[in-house]
Amino acid sequence: MDGYVPYAGKLKDNLDSTLIKIRSAMVSCGSCSIPELQSKARITLASAVSIREGGAHDIVAKENDIIPTT
Repeated sequence: MDGYVPYAGKLKDNLDSTLIKIRSAMVSCGSCSIPELQSKARITLASAVSIREGGAHDIVAKENDIIPTT
């Protein structure tokens, strides 16, 4: 699904939480740097339930998207 957040606030207000998420992803991949993260990261298949429960929230779907239902 392609979508957007209408307004998430100022960058300076969200930067700390974004950096925490990036560092968490790096730890999960066993990486100490961004280049190492890029080489070690792997895309995995996620179930529909997993996507619904842990997926994106507070976004607006673009007009052309079809939103899956259960």
